[in-house]
Amino acid sequence: MATCTPRIAGSFTRVAAFAVALIGGPVSAQTQGCILAQRSDPPGQVLTCRDGLVIRTEPGSALSLSDRNRDGIPEAARLDAKGTLIQAPPGRGGFQIRTPHAVAVVRGTVWAVDVTEEQTSVFVETGRVAVRRPGGRPVELGAGDGVDVKPGQNPLVVKRWSAARAAALLARFRP
Repeated sequence: MATCTPRIAGSFTRVAAFAVALIGGPVSAQTQGCILAQRSDPPGQVLTCRDGLVIRTEPGSALSLSDRNRDGIPEAARLDAKGTLIQAPPGRGGFQIRTPHAVAVVRGTVWAVDVTEEQTSVFVETGRVAVRRPGGRPVELGAGDGVDVKPGQNPLVVKRWSAARAAALLARFRP
């Protein structure tokens, strides 16, 4: 499995045919199947893959990517701090984000994940996402739904997020 978890913010590491970045600093390389670019409004980075997968991050995000089949396109990511916005094209099932508190699996959608020491929050803008604790039972989120995953909270409770909360999270990734 091609995977790496860099420890220094802003690092960029090539693993097999795939690049793994800890988002938050300058980037000086491209990947075989994806292009990683800086953005300024809002600040962060955007990874755009040839299959239509787009991952947007904010400065300070601790994100590592996994390319198990070594085709240059990630199948999974580990997010340990801050946030990311994922756009998975329709029909591209199975992409998953793991955090210290949760596992979120895409069903062809646009969704955001935010990690703090206390919890992982997942919000779905369009499509569907299954969220569970590691080893736990999943709940399914639809458009406009969110869930806050906290240690010891059982079961997970899906809620309709307020427009203000959703907009505040999404604004961290979009102009």
